[in-house]
Amino acid sequence: MQKIISFLFLFLLMPSLASHDLERAISSEDRDPKNVMRDSERHPYETLTFFEIESNMKVVELSPGGGWYTEILANYIHKPGKLIAAHFDKNSKRAYFQRSRANFEKKVSEKPLFKDIEIVDLSSNLAEQESVDAVLTFRNLHNWLGPQMDLIFANSYKALKPGGLLGVVEHRAKPGTSMEVMKKSGYVTEEHAIEVAQKHGFTLVSKSEINANLKDTANHPRGVWTLPPNLRLKDQDKEKYLEIGESDRMTLLFRKI
Repeated sequence: MQKIISFLFLFLLMPSLASHDLERAISSEDRDPKNVMRDSERHPYETLTFFEIESNMKVVELSPGGGWYTEILANYIHKPGKLIAAHFDKNSKRAYFQRSRANFEKKVSEKPLFKDIEIVDLSSNLAEQESVDAVLTFRNLHNWLGPQMDLIFANSYKALKPGGLLGVVEHRAKPGTSMEVMKKSGYVTEEHAIEVAQKHGFTLVSKSEINANLKDTANHPRGVWTLPPNLRLKDQDKEKYLEIGESDRMTLLFRKI
């Protein structure tokens, strides 16, 4: 009887333990202090909880950039889970892509926190077929508009297990925004994001306003990069854009049925 009670107690405790692990990963001193400063704008705890990410999952992070979310995920995910970072292609001809990939690889090699991360090319199959629990992308869709987005979503679907999750955070354009404006502004409509995901077999499970920002009009001189943290106009109207804060973002959860 005592064993049954103990088992039930542990079973009930598991969600709270997972929650604690995620909170600990977010508050870890391993994170860059400059990244921590953006937590109030990017809501990592709420976002990863909404995406149903658990510490024992095999997760692919698409185009991790400098590793803002990677720092959190690497601290949170542990064996039998695994974190795969799908970065710019290693043999890309674009100098920026080469620098970004090299900087990320350097960071991974130098930080013990990142020692178990596997790095793959963004245009690759990402992982073995039906081997991944979740694929995540944060503020990247605008960079992929067109055939690349189709390729990445198709490969994500193949890599995911049946029932696997696709979590998307992206700068949100106003409904009806043209493709030309989306490419120029860095904002993407929810309709387009959902349409492409569904075209490749995903089912929309839920939307969240975790990363919404009603102050953002999505209409700025230098697109989304006018806002922090980029502040492309530098000191011009800086206080105005700091007051707006980071972009209004959609947060979408899809499932491979």
